[in-house]
Amino acid sequence: MLFDNFLKNLLYEPVSSIGILVFYFLLINLPISLVSAFKNNTSSLVRLFTILVNLFIASLLILRWYSSGHFPISNLYESLYFLVWGITLGQLLIEKEYKSPLIAAIAIPVELLSIAFACFALPEDLRTSSNLVPALRSSWLIMHVSVVMLSYAALIIGSLLSASVLFVNKNKPLQIRSSSTGTGGFKISETQILNDLVDPIEFSHSEELDTLSYRSILIGFVLLTLGLISGAVWANEAWGTWWSWDPKETWAFISWLFYAAYLHMRISKGWQGRRPALLASTGFLVVVVCYLGVNFLGIGLHSYGWIFG
Repeated sequence: MLFDNFLKNLLYEPVSSIGILVFYFLLINLPISLVSAFKNNTSSLVRLFTILVNLFIASLLILRWYSSGHFPISNLYESLYFLVWGITLGQLLIEKEYKSPLIAAIAIPVELLSIAFACFALPEDLRTSSNLVPALRSSWLIMHVSVVMLSYAALIIGSLLSASVLFVNKNKPLQIRSSSTGTGGFKISETQILNDLVDPIEFSHSEELDTLSYRSILIGFVLLTLGLISGAVWANEAWGTWWSWDPKETWAFISWLFYAAYLHMRISKGWQGRRPALLASTGFLVVVVCYLGVNFLGIGLHSYGWIFG
């Protein structure tokens, strides 16, 4: 009976049905990931569920794009799913680089809360597709909004990884020896001479997570920079001004300054220990306020997609 109802809903309301299915997949995946992290054992089932969630969200966005006729990132419901799609993609890429059950354990709760908020907390008018307001009918929509959302996903992952660094190997010193282009150390050649001259560096679990956090934040910072530039160009075309200092723009700039300060202190000041991780982990709150917090104010030029006002 339940399966028949699901098939009927999938036929008549495919977007919302797939969205609910994504929620249940994440709900099942959460305890599995937590148990795997507790046992310190990677689970292929967690990765399979994550791949399915990513593919289902991609199909949801494609269906939404087909039915609405515009890129599906014009309201809060669509952008939340796009954000989770970016987070799951980042999770899969990071797990390919460094297999640790902790990565899924910290990413899946955020994914689940985001989907639950989109499915059950948003009002109906923000979950249904509608015509674009005149300011959004631009080719800049895909460039600006998608890049900014992907930057949020990368920054969130990086901040969560930094938070995990604070609790992993707490009794061991954390020495930052890695670079932004790799996991640190030297790339050993196959020649015997170089093997004799250079010894590979063994990284602790916390140092590996710190490196992945740094690289993720760096990618997110670059994407956020591109998003701010493209947004300024789009704003000049739509409203005749490059910058208006409305809440969304202001908090986006604050987020940029915050992570710029983190990268500057990390690179030029040579911060050691867990202080950089502590700073980066607080960036999660900065991104949340920038993405969701200002949406509750109900003022400014970015008025589409607000819950109140």
